[in-house]
Amino acid sequence: MTGLEKFEKFNHKISMGIEWVGLAALLLMMVITTLDVLGTKLFLVPVFGALDIMMIAQLVAMTFAAGATLIVGLHVTVEFFVPLLPERLQDLIDCIIYLLGLILFVLIVWRLCLYSYDLQVQGEVSSTASIPFYPFAYGATLACIPVCLIYACYFFKSLLKVFKR
Repeated sequence: MTGLEKFEKFNHKISMGIEWVGLAALLLMMVITTLDVLGTKLFLVPVFGALDIMMIAQLVAMTFAAGATLIVGLHVTVEFFVPLLPERLQDLIDCIIYLLGLILFVLIVWRLCLYSYDLQVQGEVSSTASIPFYPFAYGATLACIPVCLIYACYFFKSLLKVFKR
C-alpha cells in the first residue's frame, strides 16, 4: 500500500466518522421541526428557540457531511465538454480543478477560523435562545479540514496521472 493510498484511507475514515455528526444534526432538525409543528398546532406552545436551533443544525449538517459527500461523489458536477477532450487533457483539467478546490477550502478554513475568533471575542449569540455561535463556527472550521485533505489527495492522484502517461 503506497503512502497516497494510506492517506486516502485516512481521509475516508475521518470523513465518514464526522459525517455522523452531520447526520445527528439532520435528525435534530427533523425532531425539532416535528415537535415545533405539533406543539404549535396541538398545544399552542412552540419550541423555544426552534429557529435558532434549526439555523445552527443546518450549519453543522452541511459542514460535517461535506467531506463524505465529496468522497462518495455526490457533489454537483457539469460534464459537457471535458469528456470530449483527450484523456491526458482531462487529467490535467482534473488536476487544476482539484487544486482550485484545495485553495478554496484552505481559504474557507482560514477565514472561518478568524470569523470564529471574532464571534468568540464579541460574544455573538442567537437572537431568541441566546446560544453562542462561536463553538459551532469552530466546529465548521474543523469539519472543513478533511475536505482540504481530500482535495489534496485527489490533486496528487490526478497529478500522478498527468505525469504517468
